Amino acid sequence: MPLREPSRWSTLILALVGGVLTWAAFPDVGWWGTAYLGVATLFLAMRRDSAWWNALVGLVWGVTFFAPHITWADFAVGRAPWLALAVVEACYVALLGAAWAWARRGNAVWRSAGLQLVVFVILWVAMEELRSAWPFGGFPWGRLAFSQSSSPLLAFASIAGAPLVTAVVVAVGVLLAQSWTAARSGAIGVAGLRGVVAVVLVAAGALIPLDSRAQTGELRVGAVQGNVPTPGLEAFAQRREVLDNHIAGTHALLERVEPGQLDLVVWPENGTDIDPQVDAEAAALIDDAARAVDAPILVGTVEYPPTGGRYNTAVLWEPGVGVVAEYSKQHPAPFAEYIPMREFFRTFSPAVDLVTTDMVAGTEVGVVPVESPRLDRTVLVGDVICFEVAYDSLVRDAVRAGAEVIVVQTNNASFGYTAESTQQLAMSRLRAVELGRATVQISTVGVSAVIAPNGAVTQQTGLFTADQLIATLPLRDSLTPAARLGGWPAWIADALAVCVVVTGMAGARRIRRDDRPEGAR
Repeated sequence: MPLREPSRWSTLILALVGGVLTWAAFPDVGWWGTAYLGVATLFLAMRRDSAWWNALVGLVWGVTFFAPHITWADFAVGRAPWLALAVVEACYVALLGAAWAWARRGNAVWRSAGLQLVVFVILWVAMEELRSAWPFGGFPWGRLAFSQSSSPLLAFASIAGAPLVTAVVVAVGVLLAQSWTAARSGAIGVAGLRGVVAVVLVAAGALIPLDSRAQTGELRVGAVQGNVPTPGLEAFAQRREVLDNHIAGTHALLERVEPGQLDLVVWPENGTDIDPQVDAEAAALIDDAARAVDAPILVGTVEYPPTGGRYNTAVLWEPGVGVVAEYSKQHPAPFAEYIPMREFFRTFSPAVDLVTTDMVAGTEVGVVPVESPRLDRTVLVGDVICFEVAYDSLVRDAVRAGAEVIVVQTNNASFGYTAESTQQLAMSRLRAVELGRATVQISTVGVSAVIAPNGAVTQQTGLFTADQLIATLPLRDSLTPAARLGGWPAWIADALAVCVVVTGMAGARRIRRDDRPEGAR
């Protein structure tokens, strides 16, 4: 016999539990397996045949997940913006709930557990892609793929990127939920089979080969985490001290290497908020440090163009020469680095005017050419700045443009001792595997790390300490299947999501159902 629809209260309780379980899968807790349980409980919670109720269930799950997941926003900008962002992101899960109710109403999906699994996966991936792109460029934080940086499923990123990792996480969760409902209805064999398939999916990741060998030589890199005097937004008012700390950290590299032994030194985002192309004293300090280590420095800084606004920029400083290349952040963070629709949002809060100068988006792909006398050639370094690591296309475009190694420059000072920096590290690990590139995440305050192309963290710093990293990075020029596919997996998921929802709605008009869906049996 089919199972009865669950009560409304039980679905809300399941949504609450599922949100907490999913949050626990991400850093700093890092119990990656609870992501599967979080999806499973949401799937079970959405068994009622009501689009509006499933939207409410999704909203509850979303708020319960996003609110603790992005508590760093509370630390950085305050309680109201933090809660507002959590609710906005939860609305996408609410949309998923409504779309799921509509999509499964077609007769084929209604009666087939297998099709329900496929459709739910498609809808989830499409939901993540939508909120990662819209509005104002989207907010990818909290994608399920980012919870799997220490899981066997991370290897799937090399095949089709974050969308595939998310898809497998959701598939495992749905299989666990279907196994539970099958067991409750007495179909023990079916329950066992679905459970085995879920385990096989997780274990399959360990069988995917990940090559970490150098293909085009090795790059000797020093990374400087200078630290800031005071955590929080006050760090931006301590520009001279922050610059001095990174100068001192660069000279400290000479305690471990001789001058000329490094091919490149990397500083974090906002390593100096004093533009060395304008300020002669800052230029002299940076040049002295570059001459001392006898290596170019990739400096995170700012630029104020004559047309107005400001750029969040990385400049490559050659000793004795100055700036020879640069990259400007392509995706400034809305409401943090610039205020969209300022006049409109000012009616809700005058806090928008705390951002006095809007950041301007760069237009060039993040590739910085570094001349290496030791290798006797130019090495292309892929550079992304801070939150850009969360956006698939920005990192991928750099690798497709020839980057042989990736640098993630970030400034985590505004987020205190929250999990923001380790969440970002999880994203950097996924990018390393997805694109087959050694990756250096360098932060003003930590967490900084060196990541092998297989996602393994070989070195890592703590938070709010001055530290340096020295690493020999394998250079690679081959493209993974994920890099070659580009955005196609996400686009296909988006198109299929529209199709299954429309088909489900159309099918429901023609066929009257008299039982519960097969997946609930």
